[in-house]
Amino acid sequence: MPPKNQKSSGGKGRAAEEAKEDPLSAVVVADSFETRFRPFTLEKPRCLLPLANTPLIEYTLEYLASAGVEIVYIYAGPHIDQLEAYINASRWRASTSPFTELLFLRCIATCVGDVMRDLDQKHLMSGDFLVVGGDIVSNFPLEKALSQHKSRREKDKNAIMTMVLRESEPGVHEHGEGVVSTFVLDPSKNRCLHYEESLPGEQFTAQIDPEILKTPEIEIRQDLIDCRIDICTPDVLSLWSDNFDNQSPRKDFLFGVLKDWELNGKTIHTFIVKDHYASRVADFWSYNTVSQHFQQDIVSSIAVENNVFGETKYDRSQSGYIKDRAIIVHRPAKIDGGSIIGGNTSLGRGCSLTSSVVGQRCHIGKDTQLNSTYVWDDVAIGNNVKITRAIVGNEVFIGDDCIIEEGVLISFGVRIAPGTTVPAGSRVCKGQGVSDGGARNDGLVGGLGGDGHAYLEEEDDYFGSSASRLVFDKLDYAESISSQGSDLSEDEASSFEGSRSHSFATSMSDDDQGDRFQHDTVAILFQRMKEGQKADDMLSELMGLRFSGGADETQVRHAVAVALMKHIHGCIEENLSPAEATRKTLQAYNTLIRRTGATQAVHEQVSFLLDAQKDLTRRKEGGKTLLFVVKDLYDLEVFSEDAFVSWWADERSSSDADMNAVRQQSAQFIEWLENAESESESEEDEDDDDDDDDEDE
Repeated sequence: MPPKNQKSSGGKGRAAEEAKEDPLSAVVVADSFETRFRPFTLEKPRCLLPLANTPLIEYTLEYLASAGVEIVYIYAGPHIDQLEAYINASRWRASTSPFTELLFLRCIATCVGDVMRDLDQKHLMSGDFLVVGGDIVSNFPLEKALSQHKSRREKDKNAIMTMVLRESEPGVHEHGEGVVSTFVLDPSKNRCLHYEESLPGEQFTAQIDPEILKTPEIEIRQDLIDCRIDICTPDVLSLWSDNFDNQSPRKDFLFGVLKDWELNGKTIHTFIVKDHYASRVADFWSYNTVSQHFQQDIVSSIAVENNVFGETKYDRSQSGYIKDRAIIVHRPAKIDGGSIIGGNTSLGRGCSLTSSVVGQRCHIGKDTQLNSTYVWDDVAIGNNVKITRAIVGNEVFIGDDCIIEEGVLISFGVRIAPGTTVPAGSRVCKGQGVSDGGARNDGLVGGLGGDGHAYLEEEDDYFGSSASRLVFDKLDYAESISSQGSDLSEDEASSFEGSRSHSFATSMSDDDQGDRFQHDTVAILFQRMKEGQKADDMLSELMGLRFSGGADETQVRHAVAVALMKHIHGCIEENLSPAEATRKTLQAYNTLIRRTGATQAVHEQVSFLLDAQKDLTRRKEGGKTLLFVVKDLYDLEVFSEDAFVSWWADERSSSDADMNAVRQQSAQFIEWLENAESESESEEDEDDDDDDDDEDE
């Protein structure tokens, strides 16, 4: 029999081994699967865009290191090679890196849900882990949130996730991601009971389960900034895999888990940050807000002058502005206390910087004025240039005497010719390619001798329009909405003002609700077709979207037309001929057009054809596709002959050059149809004559 002390020692060793926790892991979803930072993200991953002269991914990795994370997995998206090259050359790959492992995971993904399901299949997570975006900026200690999560988990294995949220300052309401997030909470348990999203200015009506209202105390919060820092258990991944329809972390996954709580029994909790900083750069609005926080030294522990990131040598001057030691300033020059200037940058005599950030290796000419502007690296700006509230990307050249008006975004390598005025709200890039390799945008913005073209957004890209414009603060946004191309009324614009927005009395215009319905419905229908879902299964979801969005038959018809054309276009890009793509799509999904309960009057059939025609004006081989669309709709007996003839005669089908051009190839079908009708009428006349002759006999 071994000595007692030896046995005791062995028992302690086993207990210590069992008590040893797995190293903390984190998953960085560096691709947001959004278009809000275009045109910049056409050429560079969003997480490498600079904030206060430091790439966003640096803030994310620095925070994970401070939180004690040892293993990092990164999903990078379409620009993975750029991000991998950056990381491999960074301090995060050095022998002094705080991470024991830093791995890039590759998968074909179109949404965050695809990433989470792929992660579940890889079986990498056995304990608690973090899921963060590649754009978080934070300095709050994570230990308390982790401790609360683990304590809850020990008591209840169904407590599967803790979301980190930050309480916004009084008088501030940030519309992260272009939406207003509403959290319904049980403060006694730090539990989230319900979640919904609405658009800014939209009338909000919460569809709360009556059982939730029986909770002794609930809070309805619209003042919480979603930091997208989630503490998860492997159960979270299983739920993602069980629901293939889920695409986004909040609108789909969070909403669904909370809605189905009685079925799955899983609970999601919150940790609300009050005394530290936590945010994410979700859109241009938050980009500006977080930048200002650095300029104002609000994020003290990772302040620019602390030189946390890389081998920078920033100092805060007595005047309050922050400058690298290696800059050249030709006096006199005016630099206010809210500006940041990167290394090896020169400022010309008489130039003025007001609350602006200038990157490294830039040249700013004499008498040039930058007001609330972000200039990234290696930019050359000439003399006597005026730039107001704009972003200027890497390696841009702006000639002398140019005026860059408010809200302009100038992407990488663009050249603006001397004397050019770039209108407010413009987005300018060198070239916007399409699948066939051609240049899709031909609107010259850079002036004669320049190299800059207007960025063209997708028609069904909601966040590519007013929701992603470069706007700086709510008052200015409300005043300048008309110049930004928004359809909001003055009353709706005023709804951006205020603080916590607890009043749900504001309203949204019918046009904006329709735009949102179109965006969501087209995206969902297109995704279902891509997944190969049957039309009958999609009909109930389509009707649900209609009722939840308060849409009418006209809006549903338009969404179906655009989704079908988009799917046909996708099939063509996968090397199917227009004839094959059209026949395959319309055979499978024509019941979406002639669904039960939908009226099929001739004028409504004509409207569908006009919607399809309009969408195909911007598609590859649109004219040829339209020919096969009308032919197959005829062959499948979806529409009547009168519908095609009426569509061709309708002035709207040839109302402009694009509409007229895309319909030209369909002329042969209309000609054949009219001839066929004439022959049929002649045969009927002959039959009538024969009948008359028989009667005479």
